[in-house]
This record gives sequence, structure tokens and C-alpha cells, in this order.
Amino acid sequence: MAKKIKITLIKSTIGQQKDQIATVAALGLHKVRSEVTHNDTPQIRGMVDKVMHLVSIEQI
Repeated sequence: MAKKIKITLIKSTIGQQKDQIATVAALGLHKVRSEVTHNDTPQIRGMVDKVMHLVSIEQI
């Protein structure tokens, strides 16, 4: 079974760079405190690393 991570948007994307806003949207996050669950893959980890200052993650 693949490992999962829960990603939560903790800060607003207002005033952020366009590529960071697009990354947050691509992760499936829309509003502050919204949560999504993804498989723990290198692609998802790279996206999370790009917006680490806006999100929190936890292992499931």
C-alpha cells in the first residue's frame, strides 16, 4: 500500500507568485484550511516543497 500524506493550506495565496498559486491549485487546495490527501510520490513532494511556506503536511 502506498504511503499517503495530508496537505492543509494554512496561509492565503494572496500576494504570492503566480507559479506558487498554480501549484496550490494543482494540489487541489482552494480555501485556507482546506485539506487534500495524496499519495507520497516525488512529484507531490516537489510541489509541496515549492509552497512549503503556505501548507502543512502530515503522514497518514
